Amino acid sequence: MQRHGQLIGIGAEAIAEYKALHAAAWPQVLETITACNIRNYSIFLKEPENLLFAYFEYVGEDFDADMARMAADPVTQQWWDRCKPLQRPLDTRADGAWWAELNEVFHHD
Repeated sequence: MQRHGQLIGIGAEAIAEYKALHAAAWPQVLETITACNIRNYSIFLKEPENLLFAYFEYVGEDFDADMARMAADPVTQQWWDRCKPLQRPLDTRADGAWWAELNEVFHHD
């Protein structure tokens, strides 16, 4: 299992819409997340900095392949089309990334 932490900004004016979208997440998007071996997925909001922190656990064998499968899903693409305009990617994210991946520095079970 791999733990992942990610960070992205969000416009202050977009927070209510983002929360409403995720309070009624589309079932097919959730099914795709599960089918792509993502578990324990959470998104947290830090105000007033307006940062979103995502945490998830990957339980599959080929992360890149599973993420490509998720990205190819038409319903997930529609979901992202709704979410992306609300988000503010960090300038320091990796090339080609939307969310900035964080490095784990400590874990305790």
